Amino acid sequence: MPNAGSTTSGLTSCPVPLSHRREITIGHGGGGKLTQDLIDSVFRPAFANAALEAQHDGATLGVPTTGRLAFTTDSHVVSPLFFPGGDIGKLAVTGTVNDLCMCGATPRWLSAGFVLEEGLAFETLRQVVASMKAAADEAGVWIVAGDTKVVERGKGDGIYITTAGIGVIETSLAITPASVRAGDAIVLSGDIGRHGMAIMATRANLSFESEIKSDCAPLVVPVRALLAAGLEVHCLRDLTRGGLASALVEIAETAKLALAIDAVKVPVSELVGGACEILGLDPLYVANEGRFICILPEAQAAQAVEIINSTTPEAAAVVIGKVKAGPAGQVTQRSIIGSERIVDRLSGEQLPRIC
Repeated sequence: MPNAGSTTSGLTSCPVPLSHRREITIGHGGGGKLTQDLIDSVFRPAFANAALEAQHDGATLGVPTTGRLAFTTDSHVVSPLFFPGGDIGKLAVTGTVNDLCMCGATPRWLSAGFVLEEGLAFETLRQVVASMKAAADEAGVWIVAGDTKVVERGKGDGIYITTAGIGVIETSLAITPASVRAGDAIVLSGDIGRHGMAIMATRANLSFESEIKSDCAPLVVPVRALLAAGLEVHCLRDLTRGGLASALVEIAETAKLALAIDAVKVPVSELVGGACEILGLDPLYVANEGRFICILPEAQAAQAVEIINSTTPEAAAVVIGKVKAGPAGQVTQRSIIGSERIVDRLSGEQLPRIC
């Protein structure tokens, strides 16, 4: 049968074989030879480990005989795929790793599900996968299972990634909002708002005096150091969508206590503060991907600050407030001039597609 490809000078030219294409095709999601080629050429070499090499429907893992397990899952739809300080691959690993850390767990294993859009360049996919591998190595985790689906051109933003993770909880502490007590101190691990503003600046082609880089980073080291020091950590929470404000409100509502913070003590870089002012955004609600709050007895707060600052590059940990008995579920912020305002949840979406 004549080839339906293009012709030159009356000659029919053969199309490039599917297995040698430079872009993702619908066939790569069909479960056949192209799917296997994709797995063998991109994913298996990047994530190579014993559990993955079994090439089974799932990973067989050695579960510890002591301690507890933490399990979490997260989906990542960031646009653009690459931004100053990271990309969707680094974000996918970091986001799930950090959720496990907030449970007091040491992250051990991840799974990764990829939804790829037809037409995605293989080079882009390889960059994202390499970034995931680097982030996993930094966090000390293995990517042991995964899945790939392909959607038609125009029905995705290039790549969506869903990651699930398992970690081992070796501490006897119950690190949860229910453990928070009145009188506890609230420690913030560093300046806020950098991830959200890095995404916004890249997406909108905004130019500032200096580049705003995302704070995207795993939190394994500082969290393990806090627990190794024997501190009585009551609650940990990473500040992702909704930023610092949303995290505080969630904890206050779950703990049925009141949280009060001081605006003067919340670190915001000059670049982020200026960008937020120009765009009419409140840094308290801007997303982060490498910041967390630690709530613990006030007498241990100074030690927690010291530990975080000694284990986290460019950290500027500080005590920003304390926990009060009531009103239950309320978060307040003392302004620079000394007045107080209630900090509430966002009524809408401040920054779409930031994680």
